[in-house]
Amino acid sequence: MSRETAAAQNRKELKMKDRPLILVTNDDGHRAPGLRKLIELMRELGEVVVIASEHSMSGMAHAVTIQTPLRPRLVCEEDGYREFVSNGTPVDNVKLGKHSVLLDRWPDLVVSGINHGSNASINIIYSGTMGAVLEAAIDNIPAIGFSLDDFSHNADFSHLDSYINQITQKVLNEGLPEGVSLNVNFPKASGRPIKGIKVCRQAKARWVEDFEERTDPYGRKYYWMGGKFENGDGRPNTDEKALEENYVSVVPVHFDFTAHRFIDQLKF
Repeated sequence: MSRETAAAQNRKELKMKDRPLILVTNDDGHRAPGLRKLIELMRELGEVVVIASEHSMSGMAHAVTIQTPLRPRLVCEEDGYREFVSNGTPVDNVKLGKHSVLLDRWPDLVVSGINHGSNASINIIYSGTMGAVLEAAIDNIPAIGFSLDDFSHNADFSHLDSYINQITQKVLNEGLPEGVSLNVNFPKASGRPIKGIKVCRQAKARWVEDFEERTDPYGRKYYWMGGKFENGDGRPNTDEKALEENYVSVVPVHFDFTAHRFIDQLKF
C-alpha cells in the first residue's frame, strides 16, 4: 500500500470514528419496508449496525430467548454499515448488539422501527419495537422507537424523513435523561401535511379482545384473537389526540413501573 493510499485510509477511518454509531432494529422482520426506510435515513447520520429478526416479532414486547441458541449472521458489510439477521426477538437483538456484535464500541443511539402500525397508548406494553427501545434505556443508551399509524405492508413512509431526522439529531446532540427513551408515532399519509410535533402523555386506552372459536380439520377447537381498540381518554395532550389531529406524537417513557404516588398510602 502506498503512503498516499495509507493516508487516505487513515483519513477515512478517522472520519468514520467521528460519526455516531447507531444500532437499528425493529419487530416486523428484516424485510419490512419500514426498517429499510429507517436504515436509509440513519446511514445519512452515522455509522450503522442493523440487527433485525428473520421473521416478524410483532407483539413480543420485552420477550427474550433463553432456551434456543441465538445465531446472528452477517448478511451485508460496507463502509460504515453492517447488517445482521438473527433468530432472536427485538430485545435479544439489542442485547446481542450491546454484548456481542459491538464489542469494540458502545452504540451512541438505538433506533427501532419504523413499525407498521401505531404504538401509541397501551400498545407500548405489547410492542416489540418499544421493547427494544426500553432495553437500550436500561443501560442508559439514548433510544427512539418510530411507528407509523398504518398497518399495511406497503405503507407510505415518504412524509416522515424530515421529522425522523429532526428528532434523531436532537437526541444525538442533546441526549436523554437517565433511563428515558422516546416513543414516536406518526399519522398515516393522508395527503394533508403533518402539522408539527407534539410532546404528549400516553393516552389511557385499551384493546377489548374478542376470541373467535373455530374448528380445525380434525374437529378440534381453537381460538383466533381479534379485538377493538377503545380510547375513552378525552384529556388534551395525549398521543392518540395528537395523531387524530395529524401531529407527530412524542412520548418520553421509562421502564420504572413503580406507582410512586401510592407508596406512602400502602400500609401493612
